[in-house]
Amino acid sequence: MPARWEKLERIPAPHFIPTFGPLSGMRLLLSGSIVAAPFAAQLCADFGAEVIHIEMPRIGDTYRTQKPVITSEDGTKAMAAAYCQKRNKLSFALNHNLSIPESKEIFYSLIKQCDVWLENMVWLDKLGVDCKELLEINPKLIIVHVSGFGRPQFGGDPRICNRPSYDPVGQCEGGLANMIGFPDGPPMYAQPFVNDYLTATYAFGAICAAYIHVLKGGKGQEIDIAQVETQARNLDDHWAAYINLGVEKSRVGNRVPIFQPASMHKCKDGRYAFIGAFGEAAYYRAIDGLGLKREEWKWEECGQSKEALESEKGRALYEYIDKWFSERTAQEAQDHMDKYKTPVAIVKTPKDIYADPHWHARGNFIRYYVPAIDREVEAFGFVPKFMDTPGQVWRGQVDIGYDTERILSELLGYTDVEIESLKGRGIID
Repeated sequence: MPARWEKLERIPAPHFIPTFGPLSGMRLLLSGSIVAAPFAAQLCADFGAEVIHIEMPRIGDTYRTQKPVITSEDGTKAMAAAYCQKRNKLSFALNHNLSIPESKEIFYSLIKQCDVWLENMVWLDKLGVDCKELLEINPKLIIVHVSGFGRPQFGGDPRICNRPSYDPVGQCEGGLANMIGFPDGPPMYAQPFVNDYLTATYAFGAICAAYIHVLKGGKGQEIDIAQVETQARNLDDHWAAYINLGVEKSRVGNRVPIFQPASMHKCKDGRYAFIGAFGEAAYYRAIDGLGLKREEWKWEECGQSKEALESEKGRALYEYIDKWFSERTAQEAQDHMDKYKTPVAIVKTPKDIYADPHWHARGNFIRYYVPAIDREVEAFGFVPKFMDTPGQVWRGQVDIGYDTERILSELLGYTDVEIESLKGRGIID
């Protein structure tokens, strides 16, 4: 007798959500928690993909428990502020253990209906997941694995591949922490979860690229994304410098070590600002803005290279710049250097950014209803911005398993009797 998934006919996406965005038509199945994989799915959902998030019954995504929380108006419901931004997703409660026949039947049926399966569970073998079998069930399926150190099927030491990881682990093992801080201080990790979000962005790009390949007539495939490797890839020129020249870059504090002006300075009002001017033309615009004479402060002598920065005149220029900022407020410094087309960035807090009308005029903050706490929230909008196929929020976050029965019925063909038979057994509730 054929399995349920063998008899299923593909129901085109979108079926449960509105039609919008450049990814409309993609259906993505997410088996993941915390940040990297869910945020990659979030980016897809922002731009029209129909995302089904598989969550363990009653437990759900661990990120749901992160403090602080936003409560409903009457205080009876609460949800992590971080999780309130996990919008546009359908929540499907399912026990991931595929040794349970009913779980395997449901999961394989979902695979038959989806274009992408995105996971960061790592222990697939223990759960009985066979990726080759999934690609036989759905030859156009794109399987995206997100982990700390990668899957051994793609190479490497299995003992390392099986190590657990979180964002700071990826930053340390991938080389970023070694680059942050001052030369005489300890390495530091960057917040908030930059390695997770970087990994998610790589995953988003991989999903889109593989999806285009399938739309052009290609087959589905597995894709492996390791946190440490995305972090290492972003070090970029560090590798060419070390491997070919033996130059090993390390912590340099708040100053770019190979050209200037390119440094952070404390201003008269106690705020900090960064000035940057790369290249000869930009350098001389900065010199003009600083009120210096070009012929006395030549680019080759003061700003072009590491050697120029370390020269007596290069050091004198840095000291002058530092004093120049100390005599002005951060805003005065920025306004003045704007006239000379020289970038000056003021270090901003979330409060500063939210208070700036420019960010609102760009549509960066949006409001939407969150069913899980029965209230409207305000959060960041969409990046990038599309002129003709913009992102949108069709629904905020919901409770664990909110959409389970509807998906079972409408997408997988389960009858009411079959759905009732699954309840109370730890499979879907």
